[in-house]
Amino acid sequence: MNRRPFVRTDIRRISVATTSKARSQDRARVAGGQDHEVKYEARKEGISKEAVKKTVKNVGNSRKKVEAELDRH
Repeated sequence: MNRRPFVRTDIRRISVATTSKARSQDRARVAGGQDHEVKYEARKEGISKEAVKKTVKNVGNSRKKVEAELDRH
């Protein structure tokens, strides 16, 4: 008798950014290794991607700190 293995379909996987708390925490950071995040910040501030990456490396990935540092220059 060929039976299919039991597969649970009621389990939901929750990724990091699916809850509202995770989304707000994700928005509070600039992921220097994520090209789309660096591009967005560079376009928003009118500077190069390299400048954003350098700033993230120097001040950390907090969006507030990165934006404050970029505004200083």
